[in-house]
Amino acid sequence: MDEKASLLEQLRIDRGPAGQIGSNRATGGRTGMRWLLGVAGALLLAGVAVAAWALLRPAGIPVHVAVAREVGGGSAASAGVSTLDASGYVVARREATVSAKATGRVVDVRVEEGQSIAANQIIARLDDSNTHAALVQAQAQLAQTEAALNAAKVALDDARPIYARNEKERAQQVISAQDFDAAKATYNAAETNYEVQREGVVSARAAVEVAQRYEDDMTLRAPFSGVVTEKNAQPGEIVSPVSAGGGFTRTGICTIVDMDSLEAEIDVSENFINRVHAGQAAIVRLNAYPDWQIPASVLAIIPTADRSKATVKVRVGFKIKDPRILPEMGTRVSFLDSAPAALAGSGEPRAIVLPSDAVQVDGDTGAVFVIDGTSVERRSVHVGGHTSEGQLMVTGLEAGTRVATGDLSHLTDHGRISIQE
Repeated sequence: MDEKASLLEQLRIDRGPAGQIGSNRATGGRTGMRWLLGVAGALLLAGVAVAAWALLRPAGIPVHVAVAREVGGGSAASAGVSTLDASGYVVARREATVSAKATGRVVDVRVEEGQSIAANQIIARLDDSNTHAALVQAQAQLAQTEAALNAAKVALDDARPIYARNEKERAQQVISAQDFDAAKATYNAAETNYEVQREGVVSARAAVEVAQRYEDDMTLRAPFSGVVTEKNAQPGEIVSPVSAGGGFTRTGICTIVDMDSLEAEIDVSENFINRVHAGQAAIVRLNAYPDWQIPASVLAIIPTADRSKATVKVRVGFKIKDPRILPEMGTRVSFLDSAPAALAGSGEPRAIVLPSDAVQVDGDTGAVFVIDGTSVERRSVHVGGHTSEGQLMVTGLEAGTRVATGDLSHLTDHGRISIQE
């Protein structure tokens, strides 16, 4: 009985104050431990995230540094400042596609592309079988008329003394009037025949000259010294001075360019043509050699405008000859103005110059990226022309400012950069 009572007493739930306090303490201890573990995990994740960001963040766009400086009074001032830039092409003032004066078959071509030739040098020959035969015939006719002229001269020489003697005898009334008239008629006929034969010789000689011209036309010669840029015909083809026979007849043998006549042909907007005048100094840059500055001058302004493009054509001549200058090359011409050179010695502010690859140019305005520590600030500027030292800045930049150079298309305002030495 006592053992059963003891077991029941052990199964009874204690709801007194002491039991309640003990249970709350156990629960509170477990809750505090979970909170501490959660805070520690959050701090650990935050540290991992910060470390990952520090390791994986962009290093910045690599750029080089250029320092803005004032235009010096040396070469730039003496060369002048560009007041206008325009593009165009190299053209030749003397260029000819050599063709035959008559239709014929090509039997020999003596030139190749890139070959230098002299004036009057033989380029090609055409089949001259017909023209040669015509020349031989004309020469034979000339020989025949010359022989007839000699015969007429002999007859005239024979008739002249007879007529002179009869004339004296008629004055002395030794012969009859009938005999005298017969002698006079014979002399007149001989004299007339001689004149006719002499004119016949002149005509025959002209015919020979014409036949010789046709024969000479079968040999094609260079009209001037130059370089062959195109070879259009081969032996066996038919050439003609006019297009004939569909696509099977050539109109030329080759194209010759006089390299000494090369010049730049520039299309200048009619809005800025007032900045250009004949004799004006200029600098030409070939697209193939952008760092090569070729001294030049304005030869002429063509006095008409192209209404479709609103441009005026300007001829610019090179002051030097160089084999690197080739026809149809793209060019960029800077028309110079010597006025800024006078300002270099005055108290007026001078222009700022930067390398061309440090400026994004759009007409008369542009933009540069000023370096500020490890980032850049995009700044608008007003640009001028070009000099041998680079791109001129009229306003918006001060001397000593550090700017980014290189490929500026990837830079943005306040973007991160990495400066390369």
